[in-house]
Amino acid sequence: MSSPRPTLSELRVVAQPESTIRRASGEHWTGGLYMRHLSIRATRLLIPTRVSANALTWLMLLTGIGAALVLTVPHLWAAVVTLVLIQFQALLDCMDGELARWRRRTGPIGIYVDRLGHYVTDGCLAIAVGVHADGGLGSIDGWTLVGLAAAFLILLTKAETDLVHVARAQSGRERIPDTAATATSHKSVLRSLRSLAKRVPFNRALLAIEMSVLVLLAAVVDAVRGDLDGMRVLDVALLVIAGVVAVGHLLATVTSDRLR
Repeated sequence: MSSPRPTLSELRVVAQPESTIRRASGEHWTGGLYMRHLSIRATRLLIPTRVSANALTWLMLLTGIGAALVLTVPHLWAAVVTLVLIQFQALLDCMDGELARWRRRTGPIGIYVDRLGHYVTDGCLAIAVGVHADGGLGSIDGWTLVGLAAAFLILLTKAETDLVHVARAQSGRERIPDTAATATSHKSVLRSLRSLAKRVPFNRALLAIEMSVLVLLAAVVDAVRGDLDGMRVLDVALLVIAGVVAVGHLLATVTSDRLR
């Protein structure tokens, strides 16, 4: 790592280790498809600069908020810009970790802000769908309430996940390794539901990248029809999915080996 700007091969060894790329959680499917191929090149350009990994993480958080604010505008172009901003956020999400690993400056602040950025983005996008479905910030009504309810359930699901680690730490148990071999439920019904969720990952609709794609599809439908029914259907769908995921995740967690 003596050169100011390493080769891509040198950078990949340090910035994209197998332990990160192959982890069971945290690595989005777009990473292997195209995002990691773009991010490693962008990260390489930042190596000689004074830009810090934490600065990229904070920018990631702000980009998510900006995407949600843009989405509140009830027009097709808003959905397009939202999709682009979320893609940019995903790029930053890869770059901050790569830069931190290369400079050997990984720390709790970056991890904390990174998680906060994802939570804020997912929740705000759900709210923005409701505002968009109502006709914008100047006409907030019942659809916004639906979006708020969906956002609450999305954040509740994330809290359910994080509280597992809190509960284990406070009870003196070891940390759960981030591998594909996660604990399974003791109940056959819940095992079947978990298996179904893996085959039909409808819960991914609650994540920013997938949600932004659904938003664009809904906005295209609305542009063709000349109304906001597409976004309203999406608003309700997100609430239903979030409710199912929140309840199912809670039941699967308390009946699994994770809390034993």
